[in-house]
Amino acid sequence: MQKKIRKNIAIIPARAGSSRIPNKNIKMFFGKPILAWTIINLKKSKLFKDIYVSTDSKKIANIAKKYGAKVPFYRSKKLSDNFTGTQKVVQNMINFLTKKGTKTSYVCCVYPTAWNVESKDIKQGFNKIKKKWNFVISASQYGSPPQRAFIKKNNALKMAYPKFFNFRTQDLQPMFFDAGQFYWAKTHTWLNKKLIFNKSCTTVFIPRWRVQDIDTIEDWKKAQLIFKMTRGK
Repeated sequence: MQKKIRKNIAIIPARAGSSRIPNKNIKMFFGKPILAWTIINLKKSKLFKDIYVSTDSKKIANIAKKYGAKVPFYRSKKLSDNFTGTQKVVQNMINFLTKKGTKTSYVCCVYPTAWNVESKDIKQGFNKIKKKWNFVISASQYGSPPQRAFIKKNNALKMAYPKFFNFRTQDLQPMFFDAGQFYWAKTHTWLNKKLIFNKSCTTVFIPRWRVQDIDTIEDWKKAQLIFKMTRGK
């Protein structure tokens, strides 16, 4: 039997558990489960032969399939706890597909709440990963310099990095953070190299106003405001 060949696939890790926002990955977001927006935006890029969702939930699986993604198996409990890293979940899906005869060249991991991921950014990431990089991630710049952060102890303030106390904001080196939207790598890289932010990893820059990780209800409300601002709803 001839093996199926798939050049690019997307993998969305979407387990059922969410301690701070119940059913976060399929919570309704402007008329659709938030996962649906992510799948729709990935399809717009036209880069992926298939979009796979890794989940332990039948309800999530049904929603994923409704919007055009594939759920070839249910994720084990061992890989569905709060401590399992994303890379292990991606590896699990790649290994399953390989055993079934599906070959892949490039894999993009996208989080289920990345409703604001844009096809142009996904394409830019793909163009970069075809070059010398091991990983390409979405990233954005901190609004306020982290070097001037302070911490509180017994209601008193203390500079986290005292050596920067007398620095002007404009003299501090810009710093960036993981925007939490997507992660590109070759298939063999996902399987054999650890995702770390070093000289083998580069970024696709996402403007701050289009970035919102969703971990709390406050985050969710901010995401709604961004959606209204960018979609004109």
